[in-house]
Amino acid sequence: MRRLTILAAVALGMLGSPASPAGTTQSILMTGIAFAPKQVTVHVGDTLDWANQDIVAHTATAKDKSWDVNVLPGKNGRMVMKAAGTFDYICRYHPNMTGEVIVEP
Repeated sequence: MRRLTILAAVALGMLGSPASPAGTTQSILMTGIAFAPKQVTVHVGDTLDWANQDIVAHTATAKDKSWDVNVLPGKNGRMVMKAAGTFDYICRYHPNMTGEVIVEP
């Protein structure tokens, strides 16, 4: 009986505690020497996933240099957004490739 009481207390404790929200993942394609979509909105803790579908390497580099993700052809690069703000970014290899990430709290 004592074991059942302990199990019930543990189960109730788990049900009563608020779950922490898990971050989501937003995908951005690198295709045709462009980012698609060009603008995304995410929240602090969300992950951005850049999928390079081109035959050349690309980067996703914040213009303020706060982050830089290098993505080889046919590969993906990921980053968890840790700060709120609006971040313009480019590909260092192809500066005409531009995008914007809006990170909300």
